[in-house]
Amino acid sequence: MKPDLSGLDPMDVNLATRVCVGDAIGRCAAMFPERAAIIDRPERISYRRLNETAESLAASLVRLVGQRQLPVTMLMGNSWRFLATYFACAKVSLVAMPVNVTLSPSDIEWIIADAASPVVVVDAAFAPILDPLLANLPSVTTVVVIGDATFSNTGVTVTTWDELTAEGPDPDVDVLVEDRDTLQCLYTSGTTSRPKGVLVSHVSVLIASLTNALMMEHHWGSDPSVLLNVLPLFHTTALNTLCLPVLVTGGTVVLPGPFDAGDVLDAVESHGVTHMMLLPMMWAGVVREHEHAPRDVSTVRRAVYAMAPMSRDLLDRVDEVFTNAAVILGSGQTEVVPATVLQWPEHRVSAPESWGPSVPTVRTECLDLDGRVVAVGEVGEIAYRGPHVASGYWNNRDANTMAYAHGWFHSGDIGRVDADGVVWFTDRLKDIIKTGGENVSSVDVERIVSSAPGVAESVIVGVADEYWGEAVCAVVVPDGSVDPTALPDLVIAHAKANLAGFQVPKRVVVADQLPKTATGKTRKHEVRDWLALVNTAPPAAATEPE
Repeated sequence: MKPDLSGLDPMDVNLATRVCVGDAIGRCAAMFPERAAIIDRPERISYRRLNETAESLAASLVRLVGQRQLPVTMLMGNSWRFLATYFACAKVSLVAMPVNVTLSPSDIEWIIADAASPVVVVDAAFAPILDPLLANLPSVTTVVVIGDATFSNTGVTVTTWDELTAEGPDPDVDVLVEDRDTLQCLYTSGTTSRPKGVLVSHVSVLIASLTNALMMEHHWGSDPSVLLNVLPLFHTTALNTLCLPVLVTGGTVVLPGPFDAGDVLDAVESHGVTHMMLLPMMWAGVVREHEHAPRDVSTVRRAVYAMAPMSRDLLDRVDEVFTNAAVILGSGQTEVVPATVLQWPEHRVSAPESWGPSVPTVRTECLDLDGRVVAVGEVGEIAYRGPHVASGYWNNRDANTMAYAHGWFHSGDIGRVDADGVVWFTDRLKDIIKTGGENVSSVDVERIVSSAPGVAESVIVGVADEYWGEAVCAVVVPDGSVDPTALPDLVIAHAKANLAGFQVPKRVVVADQLPKTATGKTRKHEVRDWLALVNTAPPAAATEPE
């Protein structure tokens, strides 16, 4: 059955019924016009100002682009202008395309060219990166600068963000926004190949945002959440998991700038922060800073960590500092708008090393090599179904064919689902170490090695070995509490006491730091490449073949 809408303008029907993330911010502006939507260091941006700025920019982008569903590249750091630009694209069915500004210029150029983006919005700080690339980017016709910057390419129109937002909202600019229109394109970080553009629709992002709001207990009304975010907004975690669920439910996002443990605690105390997510190393820094100079952190209700395992000792210390907060692990990936699985507060005690169960709008199972769901408790590839799943990869037919086979999105993660529906992650499929006929989860070994005396953080990878085929190797960063030369033997002893023999690292290498992505994930492929170059050196510590 379908209604007869022939007597109506399609635009009127669309406005009355559509799923549009840009409309969500307008609803908050109507309900809470003077409430702070974003606190960006000294600037306090109300919902009214955020929405009106986004509508002004949206009208200008329509004039610049002239066609819906084209990508707008965003080379931007964390700021309220980033979020206003994102919502502006959403309001007029343009595709917001934030780009990881820590990528190499070659990758940034490739992404813009692959997407054929006509407009680039760029912070002045990143203009020197963009300027030399423009000669090889014929699709780019307009550069929108935030701040002061000059460009040598005279074939590109350069305007400023302030100019495009100065005229105010245009009530005559209405654009059809379909539920399955692409809202955002986030390119995943490439390891052995070029990044892949992940296309996600309005309906996926809105359902994921409301689901996250439900799971994180963001309140609509007189008790709004206050989220502190230090993670980069060009990544799905900060954008989709953290900030949007708060902004579509009338809460406040605090952007304190680059991570500094003291600044984080000051912001928690001064703004009454209720929710925060940090990487494990950040949590360690915050705990140390609080022990040195305590602040009032009693308002925090959710303290989430992600991207890497956290030792039980550090989890206990976070519990001791944030006494009113549920300390939980968050998990997810760009292709399935996170969080898709999430620990419940009780899992912090009952299953702290699990990912937790699926959220209400996602089904999670483990599959065998033929795409069949395995029995409860059996190991397989973690796969997802539901509206969180991305529409597909841009310009990449082969990747889509593999990722969506058998009616599931294949995550590339290995794990199991227990009888309570709790998901247990084993490792990335490509990071399983096959040593002496046994499969070793690098994640399991990392969890133990990271808790060894004197270790600040670690990464576990497999390296070629004549005897084992592949040997378990640990690269560790010292925390300064022990002599670094003694660290390899301490790690081996700790591993032997807590792991099976085949899991114990055959080699331990001490490093000053680990190569990281912008969101704090260790670049394991770079660690493997580095170890291959130094593999002729004597091992820092080793166990004999057993």
